[in-house]
Amino acid sequence: MRPLASRMAVMTGEGALSVYARAKELEREGRSIIHLELGEPDFHPSALVNNALKRALDEGKDRYCAVAGVLTLRQAIANYLHETRNLSVSADNIVIAPGCKIALFMAMMALVDPGDEVLYPDPGFPGYPSITLGLGGVALPFGLSERNRFQPDLDELSAKITPRTKILITNSPGNPTGTVYTDDVQRQLAELAVKHDLLVLSDEIYARVIYGGQYRSLMSYAGMEERTLIIDGFSKSFAMTGWRLGYAVAPPRIVSALQMLAVNSYTCVAEFSQHAAIEALKDQDGTTPRIVREFGKRREQFIRDLNRISGFRCSPPEGAFYAWVNISETGMSAEELCRIMLEEAGVAAIPGAAFGSAGADFIRFSFASSTATLQEAVERILKVSAAWQGTAVR
Repeated sequence: MRPLASRMAVMTGEGALSVYARAKELEREGRSIIHLELGEPDFHPSALVNNALKRALDEGKDRYCAVAGVLTLRQAIANYLHETRNLSVSADNIVIAPGCKIALFMAMMALVDPGDEVLYPDPGFPGYPSITLGLGGVALPFGLSERNRFQPDLDELSAKITPRTKILITNSPGNPTGTVYTDDVQRQLAELAVKHDLLVLSDEIYARVIYGGQYRSLMSYAGMEERTLIIDGFSKSFAMTGWRLGYAVAPPRIVSALQMLAVNSYTCVAEFSQHAAIEALKDQDGTTPRIVREFGKRREQFIRDLNRISGFRCSPPEGAFYAWVNISETGMSAEELCRIMLEEAGVAAIPGAAFGSAGADFIRFSFASSTATLQEAVERILKVSAAWQGTAVR
């Protein structure tokens, strides 16, 4: 038999999905599992959005449509970005994709040649290095350390830039740390990008989920409009995970490449779901602010409760809905702790190394579940924490 393409040997999966698969196996055996491994809000789209979807189907909006996406949706996204991020972009700069991952994959496919270096955050979304390596690029991590409040270290990042460096990936608010990059950090990132003529992939999927302050996109800084691609979508801010709706905002010269890739892959995104997405962006009943307020309440309660567990240390995230817990004081590995929590307590979480080597001493919990569920999860963990209390440093 002929071998698979060599790229398959260097690409990796996602730790969240692996943990999820094992958790589902235990559920099929009759076990009660609390799922804190997936970044999926426990909310659903508003009735207005669902009704818009039904109306679009009733009106026959189930045909092929423009490759870049329905024009009215792209215009709505342009207006939305102006209102929420003070960005002035044209509908012509936007390409709709079946999910943010596809938007990210297409953007990198349009930009990365074999040997090109791509700087990405560690810990960070595992797709960044995986896609880079699959395309023949060189994945170079820049660390997000606890001592630096998980902000990029500009000296480290600058030292890693070479003539082969082509792309800088940023993610603010970040997965898994929940860090929102400061204005000073973003300004310096922009200066580095301009100085070294880097293209920037700004992953802004959590831009609306912040707990204080006004979000600012990296695209808004001087010299960044012509070199920044924004990746965003509807999964997190609008609780539309299964709808698979994402988009890329890109300079004109890159938009045509994204459209070419769309033509050669998915052709177009379902027309009816795009019309429903327009309704989501209007947010006439305030669904997104309500969701974020609820996440904020859960954040306060869950972080406080997690810090009751022996050997756990966690600071409140500034955005997203993840608790990034330092477990080094337990004296055990994150992998073993996650095994105990899942197999013995029925609580699914992800070892931090799934997000890069810098996450080895951490565990990620999603607090996108109800307050009652999060409280039960902590109580279950407390019951099994005797397994590491004897070795805990504190």
